[in-house]
Amino acid sequence: MRAIRRFTVRTVLPEVLSALDDLAVNLRWSWHTPTSELFAQIDPELWEHVHGDPVTLLGALTPERLAELAADGDFVARVQGLAADLATYLSEPRWYQQEAQRRAEAGEPELPRAIAYFSAEFGITAALPQYSGGLGILAGDHLKSASDLGAPIIGVGLLYGAGYFRQSLTRDGWQAETYPLLDPDNLPLTLLREADGTPARVTLALAGGAQLHAQVWRADVGRVALLLLDSNVPENEDGMRRVTDRLYGGTSEHRLQQELLLGMGGVRALRLHARLTGGPAPEVYHCNEGHAGFLGVERMRELVEAEGLELDAALEAVRSATVFTTHTPVPAGIDRFDAGLVAQYFGGASELPGIPVERVLALGAEDYPGGGEGIFNMAVMGLRMAKHANGVAKLHGKVSRGMFAQLWPGFDVSEVPISSVTNGVHSPTWVDPMFAEAQAEHFRAEEIADGRGWLKTEGGIDNETLWQLRGMMRARLVEDARKRVRASWLRRGASPAELGWVEDVLDPEVLTIGFARRVPTYKRLTLMLRDQDRLKKLLTDPERPIQIVVAGKSHPADEQGIRLIQKLVQFADDPEVRTRIVFLPNYDIEMAQTLYPGTDVWLNNPLRPLEACGTSGMKAALNGSLNLSILDGWWDEMYDGQNGWAIPTADGVEDPDRRDDLEAAALYDLIETTVVPRFYDRDEDGLPTHWLEQVRHTLATLGPKVQATRMVRDYVQQLYTPTAIAARAVDGDGHLGAVELASWKQRVRAAWPSVRVDHVESEGLHDAVKVGDHVTVRAFVSLGDLTPSDVEVQMNYGLVADNDEITDFATASLDLAEGYESGRYQFSRSFTLAQAGPFGYSVRIVPQHAGLAAATELGLVASA
Repeated sequence: MRAIRRFTVRTVLPEVLSALDDLAVNLRWSWHTPTSELFAQIDPELWEHVHGDPVTLLGALTPERLAELAADGDFVARVQGLAADLATYLSEPRWYQQEAQRRAEAGEPELPRAIAYFSAEFGITAALPQYSGGLGILAGDHLKSASDLGAPIIGVGLLYGAGYFRQSLTRDGWQAETYPLLDPDNLPLTLLREADGTPARVTLALAGGAQLHAQVWRADVGRVALLLLDSNVPENEDGMRRVTDRLYGGTSEHRLQQELLLGMGGVRALRLHARLTGGPAPEVYHCNEGHAGFLGVERMRELVEAEGLELDAALEAVRSATVFTTHTPVPAGIDRFDAGLVAQYFGGASELPGIPVERVLALGAEDYPGGGEGIFNMAVMGLRMAKHANGVAKLHGKVSRGMFAQLWPGFDVSEVPISSVTNGVHSPTWVDPMFAEAQAEHFRAEEIADGRGWLKTEGGIDNETLWQLRGMMRARLVEDARKRVRASWLRRGASPAELGWVEDVLDPEVLTIGFARRVPTYKRLTLMLRDQDRLKKLLTDPERPIQIVVAGKSHPADEQGIRLIQKLVQFADDPEVRTRIVFLPNYDIEMAQTLYPGTDVWLNNPLRPLEACGTSGMKAALNGSLNLSILDGWWDEMYDGQNGWAIPTADGVEDPDRRDDLEAAALYDLIETTVVPRFYDRDEDGLPTHWLEQVRHTLATLGPKVQATRMVRDYVQQLYTPTAIAARAVDGDGHLGAVELASWKQRVRAAWPSVRVDHVESEGLHDAVKVGDHVTVRAFVSLGDLTPSDVEVQMNYGLVADNDEITDFATASLDLAEGYESGRYQFSRSFTLAQAGPFGYSVRIVPQHAGLAAATELGLVASA
């Protein structure tokens, strides 16, 4: 019989154990080992059964067990001690507060009072499955590290009723998806309620007069509040209740509705949360990928409706406070909607007061050469609505500048205003607790933070101990993999009698390579299978074998990705190799926390440069695993020749099959001739000393660089604070700064057709030009209705290639020298030639205003 309603009855804890509720609901337990160990001690078997979820654990305890725990003085003392520790963690000044104090004493601009962080997914713990892959894990690590630093971030996302999906395999290796429903009442969440106890709601008006209501759940990620909007409420009709049914599912319109709720509803959830808690309104809004882009439209609506601002001024106020991060180096990874569909939600009876539908559509229009007519691009809207934008690694920033260069015509690709902040990972989440405990025992806190502990010659962790630690983590991975392989084969229809071989799956003494990620084609899951005979020889070598652990999910609509999984699984099913290569279904945080530490080598072989960052290798490195990777994403900037190996790439080979063949051959060569010998070559004590030198070097030099705390500090210093300063400049009574900036931009755009460089002349360029000669450049320009204060006349200069292109140019301003009639002026600059070789320069005019983030902001330039 099917229940017509489902709900969870929560356990009532004895008074002396009431703090267990606080410890369970605050997600700090997911990275605070003493707290998770406390819950595990309650019932180790049950803890494993509920996959390390303390809320579910507490709900499953019998009254008798609770009475036993309440009578255990030592246990009660541990609970109270950990509760006090959590209270201290939540209230004590941390890096952010210390930096704020330093700035105040130095007279520097204030840090942001609060920062809103919008993301479509958040990967914090397996107990809250609201993520599909790297974007969500990165967002979760961002919040955790913000908490550790004391940064006042508020997360905003959606609560998906079935999360992403649970992956299993069919007998023939095909990916099968199931969507088990989640019970929010049995998750580490708290429902926001009004003063009278009723659930708090936000409401959006949608196309055709529909109303979308959502309740707001709060997850406490240490010090950080994460607000998750949930449309599964009785006030909604069935279609609207399903808006937040699952992550990245449904039709294009379903996705659009999700993104409207995330962006516009998310802003309303922030306002609701501030009203109920008295918290500050965000000064900075961080849009983590384009899914939340409509947050800018909602904030414009607030300013137009509530404060009576003109639309252009509202746009400037919104832009000044917005940061946009792009995570994809491939156009296929961007959400693009039919403009007609978007118009249904912002036009006609749905038009927002003071915001014509044409203006909304213009924000995401691909109205540039090569763009799609009638397409609304969420990343393009994100870039147009942001004061600052960034990629997630140095190479990805470069790729993004090329990818979006058409938005800034007339400027060099290198000048496209997309910077980069390289991702990092939250080490307390991803470092094996045993490995972390060993470091804490032998190193001081500062030696862990800067990596110096691994280079200590006395009092540190010696090679024998390091090798034992690595072996114990590898053995745990082998044990976990055997359990998962057995469970997978039983679900695939095998009988227990067929599975005796599973006891021999993997070997805790064998070189172990890990590969786990989402499975789009560009990540090349099956590159390792290009020469199956050669791979089999490596796997089955009688003296020095390798073993490979693979995991990953493909989007249910990506049939090509699913076929790649099937190909890998069918290879791994071969009795000849099935104990040396395994595919573990349902890759998630819980699996990853055993997989990363247990590998000796982390493999990553994307098609360069299509990996945005790829943080899985960072997590492995923090546990002493060595990376074996294509120079892409983060590895491109952090590989130093000793912390792993770079797989050579066949750049310039246009035939994709030929390129895969070449790069696979290079991979096999590296494993066979370098990786395997280094792992198995042992000294008289049986230790691979050369290998352990690389492990130490990795931990000492790479460890500090890949921290998400470093990443969040970079965001605070490079993006959040400059954005807050820009927002304050246009804020205040009547938003006069925004009004003035919008008016100035309108005037400049209107006058720009008359702006030109009339003539350029130089003095000092005689027949034989030498280093040290002085040159004066004069530019005669027409500015029309603009004044010299509205523009900057620039000279770009540097060495030139054979085609007269200036490579790696520098930019210098020319000074106003003289004014003439009819808006004509002379600008000039003298400089000394300091470099030999073919030299050239060009002159251009760009807009100039204190409110601009860069000269590129308006996309206007007049060149000689």
